[in-house]
Amino acid sequence: MPKKSAKKMDTEAPKLEKLLEVRRTIAEHRPVFLRPESWRYVRIHPEWRKPKGMDNKIRKSFKGYPKRVKVGYRGPHEVRGYHSSGHTEVLVYNTHDLMKVVPEKDVVRIGRTVGGRKRVEILKRASELGLRVLNPQRLRIIEPKK
Repeated sequence: MPKKSAKKMDTEAPKLEKLLEVRRTIAEHRPVFLRPESWRYVRIHPEWRKPKGMDNKIRKSFKGYPKRVKVGYRGPHEVRGYHSSGHTEVLVYNTHDLMKVVPEKDVVRIGRTVGGRKRVEILKRASELGLRVLNPQRLRIIEPKK
């Protein structure tokens, strides 16, 4: 695979920023997609589900009903899956996973199930490697009694 020249790398950064800005503007205009009848019944949660009923008004795109999910609401293909900072997110569960991360193009997100002790280890190792951690919170530092 041929190496990218420095000039090519310089032109990619503004293009990426422009595409991220386009994605932000698309997201601002994207409607809220509601599950049909979720406003009517408490037992039906508002998270989107595809309408499948024969007479369903949202499936038929009737006027006055919420919009349904369609391909046209997606963001640009080149920046799909990117963090808003322009980096790709890497999910990490231990310090060994940090070795796979490239500091220039990746950012770290610590897994939800990681406990406090291992979270502290990951944060220390990430700062040594110069990595950005997206969710450094959820730490209770308990000071020893005097």
